[in-house]
Amino acid sequence: MAIPYYHVDVFGSELFAGSPAGVCILSAFPADGLMQKIAIENRHSNTAFVVPRADGDFDLRWFTPKVEDDLCGHATLASAYVLALRKHNVWPVRFHTRSGMLTISQDGDSFVMDFPARPPQPCETPVGLLPALGLKTALVTKSRDYFVVVDQAEQVRALSPDIAALAKLDIVNGGTIVTAPGEGDVDYMCRLFSPSEGIDEDPATGSIHCTLAPYWAGRLGKHTLRAQQLSARGGTMECTIGGDRVKIAGCARLYLHGTLEL
Repeated sequence: MAIPYYHVDVFGSELFAGSPAGVCILSAFPADGLMQKIAIENRHSNTAFVVPRADGDFDLRWFTPKVEDDLCGHATLASAYVLALRKHNVWPVRFHTRSGMLTISQDGDSFVMDFPARPPQPCETPVGLLPALGLKTALVTKSRDYFVVVDQAEQVRALSPDIAALAKLDIVNGGTIVTAPGEGDVDYMCRLFSPSEGIDEDPATGSIHCTLAPYWAGRLGKHTLRAQQLSARGGTMECTIGGDRVKIAGCARLYLHGTLEL
């Protein structure tokens, strides 16, 4: 089996920044076990598997090195970018996924994802969560991910969490977002830790802005926000709130294109 394969860096303006994603273009999905093995071999936080449909849309699935994901932003943007490289000419692209229909449009050098808003809700804070993050106090709510708000960007930047302790928390298909007000022209800063999915820290994430953008839009009174992810590789996104949807815009760059011979 020969599978066209692309390694794409997402949410960065240049190579070696943002989040790497693998994209496999297929005529049909292979066995789940094979897709999981490919994701493990790739070692990216997510590998996307894209299958064209008879109606011109695409089916899309995402695998981390540990589980099948229910929503991944950067690998979705990477998939749209790869389709553009392959001269797909019908936009916006429509992906059928475990999180429903996701549409991706082009805007100059950027791609704009239309995702569902997932505002955070009150929750009971897991006993070990804040100690694992090295925090004494913070606001904790939850959507898919635990959502931890601190006062200053430097607190987010300086985090050195106990990943083994975070991995013991019962977080299925999710992780822990830590966020704070931004600096300069950035509205908010963030990081994501998701060891239960096999991702100690995601370099640059799309799906978390389904929760981050509604929260910060309400707090700051803005509909369009600029975000920065403070991982080692870093990442930047622009998010726009519209009702129960969030548009998440970012760039992508191709690192390599080859063929998986399986």
